[in-house]
Amino acid sequence: QVQLVESGGGLVQPGGSLRLSCAASGSPFSISWYRQAPGKERELVARITSDGTTTYVDSVKGRFTISRDNAKNSVNLQMNSLKPEDTAVYYCNVRLLPRPLGRDYWGQGTQVTVSS
Repeated sequence: QVQLVESGGGLVQPGGSLRLSCAASGSPFSISWYRQAPGKERELVARITSDGTTTYVDSVKGRFTISRDNAKNSVNLQMNSLKPEDTAVYYCNVRLLPRPLGRDYWGQGTQVTVSS
């Protein structure tokens, strides 16, 4: 069983910054952040794998950075130049094995609201 602890999120003005963190137990193969806006499907925002490979959805490239804090066994998502369309519930996702092996573990979600 994987334990996830999410932190961060909140309300920020357009152009502002926020940082999300996800601490996970065990030795994850990958830690990802997904988001889901009202009326939309959940989408992958960013992923980092155990070898350091990162993946981003096109809409956040150049603005968001995902990184690992090995000392804390956690992953940070630094979100800069935030836009109103970034407003969503953000979920941490952990996989111990690459698909199609294993299963997904999800955090409870944290709200990010970008509004003036």
